[in-house]
Amino acid sequence: MLCVAGNAGVLQGVVAASPSLWSVVVLLVWLSPIQTSICQSQDSSQAARCLCASDILSCTAAGLERVPAEMPVSAVTLDLSHNRIEQLEGGAFEGLYRLETLRLAHNLLTTVQPGAFRNTSGTLLQHLDLSSNQLRVLEPHYFQDLPGLEELLLFNNRIVRVEIRALAGLSSLRKAYLSHNLLTDFPFFSIQEHSHPHLSMLDLSSNRLPKLPLEDISNLPLSVQRGLYLHNNSLVCECSMYGLLLHWEQRGFASVTEFRQEHTCLAYGIKKVRFFRNDRYSETCNLTAMIGLLKEQNSSVSVKAGEPVVLHCVTTLSGQHVTFLWVSPNQEYVAPPGNNESLKMFNNGSLKIVAARAEDSGIYWCMARDLQRQRNETREVNVTVVLHPDRELHESFNTGFTTLLGCVVSLVLVLMYLYLTPCRCPPCRKASAPATATSSQGNEVGAGSAQSSILTPTPPASTEGPGRKIYTSSLDSLLRPGRHYKPPPDAPPAAL
Repeated sequence: MLCVAGNAGVLQGVVAASPSLWSVVVLLVWLSPIQTSICQSQDSSQAARCLCASDILSCTAAGLERVPAEMPVSAVTLDLSHNRIEQLEGGAFEGLYRLETLRLAHNLLTTVQPGAFRNTSGTLLQHLDLSSNQLRVLEPHYFQDLPGLEELLLFNNRIVRVEIRALAGLSSLRKAYLSHNLLTDFPFFSIQEHSHPHLSMLDLSSNRLPKLPLEDISNLPLSVQRGLYLHNNSLVCECSMYGLLLHWEQRGFASVTEFRQEHTCLAYGIKKVRFFRNDRYSETCNLTAMIGLLKEQNSSVSVKAGEPVVLHCVTTLSGQHVTFLWVSPNQEYVAPPGNNESLKMFNNGSLKIVAARAEDSGIYWCMARDLQRQRNETREVNVTVVLHPDRELHESFNTGFTTLLGCVVSLVLVLMYLYLTPCRCPPCRKASAPATATSSQGNEVGAGSAQSSILTPTPPASTEGPGRKIYTSSLDSLLRPGRHYKPPPDAPPAAL
């Protein structure tokens, strides 16, 4: 859609002009920023300048202090970022039934009034950007009219609290970004499988979360746990949190593996330590308190060669009288603090393979024994060390390439055989015809006929007749060493 309502008087005189002149005028109008009644706010003091092209309406850095009252109803993308809008009033986007993307980043928003998104596209609006504003509390009515919203950007605000039902109506939500805020708590229990079936990313990094509710997080859908980002928070070091992150790392969750260095906690309230670099702190943790969380841990663990891996001895036994013992695949007993530099064991029963090698593959047995109650439990973990995965991929590529090359070569050879046959030899020179037998050789002719009958399967009934030639051959010439019998050129095939 091209907004030309404000310049209608300029175009009245060129209606009857040639098509080429009309095209030039329309092109110049489209390329220049247009200030029109349909793209301009009702408050003329703002002097808003918007760009309208097709179904896109862009009013970025236009000095707007509120949402324009009149906008093209055909707009699909509306960009109001980098302005000075302080609040979204009720019905601010009324009539925009085709709106799919709304950008309000880098404004001064502090509140969203009830009904701000009412009578808009509703289920069509998929992307809402409210980042880099001054929002402090997410109220339940903020997003209640957006059931089709899939991506919500709220990072870099001043949010200190998220109400329990603030995200309840977003049944189509897939990604929510709330990083770089001032959150000290989050209602994890409000995220359920039936309420947010498509949610795969929840970014709560770079906030001020002091503790994590282990039970609520463990009840989150697996897709949400896999995309839950919690790094760069003010977390207090706790064994439950340590076990949670170790559990996610072992399962290969990108939220942990991609930000290992950024996962820190405060030890004793003052010292900031990294979860995956402080073995001295992890030795004091009793992972048996997290049976409900670690019970889903796979009995088979894969690790790349050269990388560390931690094996947990999950058991129901607890107390100071419980002792742990590991048995490696080569029948070696491992007790705290470990046998050598390759295997390290903690007092809580966890076994750490410092740098996985090929010989570390196999089944590891953990035995937990309660000396006071005379009880013991065992658990096995199958460890598989993957050697040079990149090399395996490269070798598979070489095998496929070799097979393709062999097929091409075979095809070329077949074509060469069909179309590039060797040149034929020049025709051999025919031998001169033998002399006509004389009458003095009559006896030899009879003998030759008799001898030739030996070589002929069915000797002729008569050696004479019209048009029949008689050839003489000597049996001695056939049996003589170094000599080969050459029949005359016109000899019948039967004589051979």
